[in-house]
Amino acid sequence: MSMHRATVEWQRDGEFARKKFQRAHRWRFDGGIEVPAAASPEVVPTPWTRADAVDPEEAFVAALSSCHLMTFLFHAANDGLVVESYVDHPEGLLDGWIREVVLRPQIVFSGARQPSAEEVAALHVRAHEGCFIARSVKTAVRVEPGTGFSA
Repeated sequence: MSMHRATVEWQRDGEFARKKFQRAHRWRFDGGIEVPAAASPEVVPTPWTRADAVDPEEAFVAALSSCHLMTFLFHAANDGLVVESYVDHPEGLLDGWIREVVLRPQIVFSGARQPSAEEVAALHVRAHEGCFIARSVKTAVRVEPGTGFSA
């Protein structure tokens, strides 16, 4: 078991009672990493948010993708595969809640052992089943068919 922590900091800037206040805030993580965060501009209009900051919805989508990536790499390495690169452009559908996240990984393998499409699909299933975050949410997470690997 492990504990994971973050610090989220916000201070009022604007007329709070009239809902004319800035939603920008900061996320701080271990090791000194600091991330500007704010409400999504699709939810809160500017000037009360920052479009150049990470919003919780996109952070959630990125966290699911990142967890899938790390678990995929773990299983690929255990299977004797060499992954040269893995690029994903995930999307999350917000409909009152984040109903679905679609992962679209593009993976490049190298080395003598090249996996078949079936092996890559099985790796994605194992990655999904092993991802702590995907197992913690009711959001549907799926890998877009037809993506997955190239030699």
